[in-house]
Amino acid sequence: MQTFKYLACGGSTAMLDLIIYFISYNFIFDKMPIHVLGMTIPAHIAAFMVSFTVSFPMGFTLSKFVVFTTSELRGRQQLLRYGLTVISCIGLNYLFLKLFVDGFGWYATPSKAMTTLVVAVYSYYTQQYFSFKVKTRGVQS
Repeated sequence: MQTFKYLACGGSTAMLDLIIYFISYNFIFDKMPIHVLGMTIPAHIAAFMVSFTVSFPMGFTLSKFVVFTTSELRGRQQLLRYGLTVISCIGLNYLFLKLFVDGFGWYATPSKAMTTLVVAVYSYYTQQYFSFKVKTRGVQS
């Protein structure tokens, strides 16, 4: 049941993330790099940053209150661990987008979709066994 809830909640979050990414990349940034504080940020990375601002809080909320409800960790600890997991997911997103778009020359939106699938599997296991870990009682002999 937990896997089903994760797929439903994660799928909804991923779909919204992909829609926001598509709109940001194609219409807000018009596929053009942006210049911020003397840095040039490619449109596909800027679009990821925009979509992340929605998917992070939505993902945490759904994970905490719908998917991983049996976790005995305190909310602050869950948020910190979720944040650490998300930081690693950001790194994976960045690396895969750079590889697929810049390295392989693939279109940005399908690259983001493929990246999302790979990162979702990684994310599920890190959330289950780290962010929202259920404390187990040791057997004493």
